[in-house]
Amino acid sequence: MGNSQDQELHALRADKWLWATRFFKTRSQASKACEGGKVKRDGDSIKPSTVLKAGDQLTIPAHEANYQKSITIMQIIEKRVSASLASEAFEDHTDEALIKEARETARIERIMRQEGNQGRLTKKKRRDWEKTMGGFFE
Repeated sequence: MGNSQDQELHALRADKWLWATRFFKTRSQASKACEGGKVKRDGDSIKPSTVLKAGDQLTIPAHEANYQKSITIMQIIEKRVSASLASEAFEDHTDEALIKEARETARIERIMRQEGNQGRLTKKKRRDWEKTMGGFFE
């Protein structure tokens, strides 16, 4: 029995580790990402039940933008911990320029969505549009 507990400290299911280290808000989101082929170990897609060990290199989609995080697992943690403790469980190798570019692109897209055509006009935008039309609907 002591042997199986010792083994759990050195290896853990992928979905559980991804959830514990706060890459995903829920374990089911981590499982879906694995099943969708978005999480990769050494370039190969992994299943949620894949056993991860310290030293494994993973590619994980970043939730805030359109880029992939490249990490190395430093330690296996089983329970969800604070963000500061979770960051000690892996080493991030993602290029800073890539992160900066992806965040800037996401910011520009967010601004464009706020200002652009979103389908049906809001009440304020409709009133502004009617003013520019010179009372066409009156």
